[in-house]
Amino acid sequence: MPESTVRERAGEAPARETRKLKYGEAVNAALARVLAELPETLLYGEDVGKPGGVFGVTRGLRRRFGDRVFDTPISEAAILGSAVGAALMGARPIVEIMWADFSLVALDQLVNQAANARYVSRGTAPAPITVRTQQGNAPGACAQHSQSLEALFLHVPGLRLVMPRTPQDAHDAVVAAVHADDPVIIVENRSLYFGEKAEVELGGPARPMGWSHLRRPGRDVTVVSWGAVAAQALEAADALAADGIEAEVVELTWLNPADMDAVLGSLARTRRLAVVHEANTTGGFGAEIVARAVEAGTGLDAAPVRIGAPDVRIPAAPVLAEALLPSAAGIAARIARMVG
Repeated sequence: MPESTVRERAGEAPARETRKLKYGEAVNAALARVLAELPETLLYGEDVGKPGGVFGVTRGLRRRFGDRVFDTPISEAAILGSAVGAALMGARPIVEIMWADFSLVALDQLVNQAANARYVSRGTAPAPITVRTQQGNAPGACAQHSQSLEALFLHVPGLRLVMPRTPQDAHDAVVAAVHADDPVIIVENRSLYFGEKAEVELGGPARPMGWSHLRRPGRDVTVVSWGAVAAQALEAADALAADGIEAEVVELTWLNPADMDAVLGSLARTRRLAVVHEANTTGGFGAEIVARAVEAGTGLDAAPVRIGAPDVRIPAAPVLAEALLPSAAGIAARIARMVG
């Protein structure tokens, strides 16, 4: 399948400006931008319109853009099924699935329809759908509202996936996804929506998919992470530095396409690999990162380490859930054993 294009479709990009925004506000600003730029965009989902989203992320957009922003019945199959049809007819639907767990009732629409559209039409009828959802643990979320499902979607050819952690990446991911010709799943995290404000550059051209960040240079071990738990990986790196272990932290914003050049370049310097994700370890995307590193012939000085949740359901009790998920202290201890 050819790479999707990401391009501006409405003349010149808006002028650049910088504002201090929380994560959810940055997503809102990006949605407003693409709705203003691209008349073929639609934004819809459960409570997306008049209520402004269950987490307030789409607040005010219906007032600005009218009937192009609207609420739907509680039917993920209808939301995603209609998005496929709308995309094939020339629209650029942006749909919200309130919890990633709820997308499982609409896998046919994602896996058999949206992901296949470009291939079965020989590239003549792509499905430019942006699916916004959020996942991960939050206090009291329980097993049906706390799963990390990125590896499931990454196994499907034709689906793109991005997991932004910072307000800037969240803004840029929305703009890039809506301008792309492939279906893109944006996995946000409700623990990030109301965090600290950060400087966000608005405007400018849409970024090509696939960017990552070298968050911290180091010489002893490469730590690859993504999503909300990357913050714990960075905290662990700071703790390790106090003990004389310099961890290089590579944060993958996009998982498909993933920036393996950044990972392999880091491994050429450190020759040790640890992968950290919130999802349970078995079958997680961390195993794919390890496999790609080994296949690339990277000579490692120690066996790679995967750090994730154990293969159990996430309990409703916050104290139990916290004990299962990767923590900064746990990450640091595991890496120290590998390096030592």
